[in-house]
Amino acid sequence: MDVGVHASRFRVGSVGFLNPVPLVWGMLHGPQKERVDLSFSLPSVCSQQLETGEIEVGLVPVAEIARQGLEIIPGVGITCFGSVRSILLVSKVPVRQIKVLAADSSSRTSIELVRVILRERYGCEPRMVRHAPVLDEMLAEADAAVIIGDPALHIDPITVGYECLDLGEEWRLLTGLPMVFAAWAGKAGLPFRQLEQITRGSYEYGAARIDEIVESEHHKRGISKDLADRYLRQYIRYKLGKMELQGLETFLAFAGLPRPVGAKV
Repeated sequence: MDVGVHASRFRVGSVGFLNPVPLVWGMLHGPQKERVDLSFSLPSVCSQQLETGEIEVGLVPVAEIARQGLEIIPGVGITCFGSVRSILLVSKVPVRQIKVLAADSSSRTSIELVRVILRERYGCEPRMVRHAPVLDEMLAEADAAVIIGDPALHIDPITVGYECLDLGEEWRLLTGLPMVFAAWAGKAGLPFRQLEQITRGSYEYGAARIDEIVESEHHKRGISKDLADRYLRQYIRYKLGKMELQGLETFLAFAGLPRPVGAKV
């Protein structure tokens, strides 16, 4: 593809949750703003937009990157090592007894991750039903529920009244590795060096302004300033290093998904 075609602006899609805000802060407020036309959606919608060509680059769940055969832009993504806080399995029965699981349908990666965790750590393979992320409604129809993103931040794992597993920590206990949830990706032929400069630069701009991001975002998302701060500084990680890529390959192998191109271990 001719790099000159992209000399002006890239059509970029991100996820509308809190966790990617540091990644796109430069695209919103910094020097990278002049390089992109940025839109926001649910993870599943972002994946569809990339598949149909509505956007050229997306912050895409890694399961969808594998399914579509996309190329990962190296450098940064959405990862954790241990507890992630925003991907929760809430169960009204002992986890090994889950037979029906209601899943927030906005991210295929989280659905694949819970399948792996339940199979490998708890020996169960429940029937999955899709449901909007409303915990009471989900638990009225199923034994347990998976909720991700901002809706999960509105659930207190300690006071929720049910057994609650953090799937980031469950992955660490299973593998000893970080978990990669999403990465910047696009179809082959894009000028990936240019895109890496934009995505890395946007994150570096945001990483230097976490206080500003927390102040801007916590109230509009209905969570405390303290939780927003801890979430962005302690739970979510952003750099795709060697261990993260090993974790990604391990997850894809457990889930039976093909390895994507672009980011090498």
